[in-house]
Amino acid sequence: MKKFLAFVKKEFRHILRDRRTLFILLGMPVAQVVIFGYAVTNEFRNANIIVFDQAKDELSLELTHKLTASGHLRIVGEAGNYEDINAFFKQGKVKMAVVIPSGFSKNFLHGGSAQIQFIADGSEPNYASTLVAYANSMVADFQREQSPPQTLKLSNPQILVQTRMLFNPQLKSAFLFVPGVMALILMLISAMMTSLTIAREKELGTMELLLVSPLHPLMIVVGKVVPYIVLAFVIGMLILTLGVFLFGVPIAGSLLLLLAMSMLYVLAALSLGVLISARASTQQAALMGSLMGLMLPTVLLSDFIFPLKSMPWLLQVIGNAIPARWFIAILRDVMLKGVGWHFIWQKAAILGGMSLVFLLLAMKNFKIRLA
Repeated sequence: MKKFLAFVKKEFRHILRDRRTLFILLGMPVAQVVIFGYAVTNEFRNANIIVFDQAKDELSLELTHKLTASGHLRIVGEAGNYEDINAFFKQGKVKMAVVIPSGFSKNFLHGGSAQIQFIADGSEPNYASTLVAYANSMVADFQREQSPPQTLKLSNPQILVQTRMLFNPQLKSAFLFVPGVMALILMLISAMMTSLTIAREKELGTMELLLVSPLHPLMIVVGKVVPYIVLAFVIGMLILTLGVFLFGVPIAGSLLLLLAMSMLYVLAALSLGVLISARASTQQAALMGSLMGLMLPTVLLSDFIFPLKSMPWLLQVIGNAIPARWFIAILRDVMLKGVGWHFIWQKAAILGGMSLVFLLLAMKNFKIRLA
């Protein structure tokens, strides 16, 4: 028993001395609890909306104030016509528009009923449904507040809400998941497989043999990643084909632009894979770095499933540093909204900048590690 206890004590000391293992054991549960606790929620805050108020009377202003009083909805502009509303949605600036027709106050107070319209961005079905449901509850509260208490319930004036979902009228979940799955799969293939391939060469000791060959180190890295570029491209086309023909996901924009943005994203993922492999000495370390540093953030912090703007500012900063966050936004804009280059060039520039930074860091670390 003394020998057994001594052996257990030795193992505890080994774990405490191994900072990497200790970090995984303690850091992983904390990170997952924090991220899941803030990310996995149907709540939203500061959702951007615009108002197309054709009535411009006192009652329409009160309704607008009621919608934004709690802080969940935030007005970021006013529309003068339906073309303005469409432009706001294509630019990605708003998630919902509120249309108040002319004669709203007269119809409500004297006609017994009035109509308004909610136009939501259906490219994120869960978020759009939650947004419309909350706005409907605010309208119901406003209706009760405006009804005189002495009137009969059947004679109370009513506000009839008409709902319209842009880009995804039937709220198909495939419109949400196909772009997200494409971003996730391309990231795992490009980054994780690349990092494992280079880390395996280093772990087996064959990297030194490659370095003494006539090939330049840069050519060695490029030669390692080219097969995964081709593989990622083929798989990306397969996902798009399945999404279009099996689930009915449209490609409303330019297919050539979509392919170009996919290649840019693959470049960013490959640069991340080379960077991870340059810092990792074993395949296990590269695998853990890829899974923890790429897969979980891509699923939780990239606007794939959960809205990033509803999370704390720190998680928003982390999410904005993830290439998948911008690639998913580009996919939704091109595939569902049918926008062109002039609407997505800023997102593409951010993605390109990330690719350049990751590539420079990867090459710098690669050379230092192999010096």
